[in-house]
Amino acid sequence: MEAQIDEILRKNQLSVTGSRKRILELFLASNGALAHGDIEKKTGEKFDRVTVYRTLQTFLEKGIIHTIPTPDNSVLYALCKDNCTEGHHHDNHVHFICRECGKTICLADITIPEVKLPGGFLPHEYQMIVTGLCKECR
Repeated sequence: MEAQIDEILRKNQLSVTGSRKRILELFLASNGALAHGDIEKKTGEKFDRVTVYRTLQTFLEKGIIHTIPTPDNSVLYALCKDNCTEGHHHDNHVHFICRECGKTICLADITIPEVKLPGGFLPHEYQMIVTGLCKECR
């Protein structure tokens, strides 16, 4: 995993720092989305809130992670696929949120259908959230 982390950071022209490595490691080890608070807890006392926030913002800008809105208006973060780049996210897939355990999963194989907008409208991104019970809670 260490080599994969270094490769992602170098590919995105980011210096390899302890905070970036640790936070990226959390995303790679997670099989779901993470909240800012979850990341803070899992990194322990090593990194303060500002360091975590700046790292997440940098990862968003570089196309390493993407945001997922939640029903309570908070934001979750998940790894992007390889085709996202700086300023160009291509994460038009469905996100599933379990109502029982709260786990949020990217359903990358299910793409959001293109929405035909009225003339003069230009879409920036598509987001689709499906809520229900995950297979573990069902």
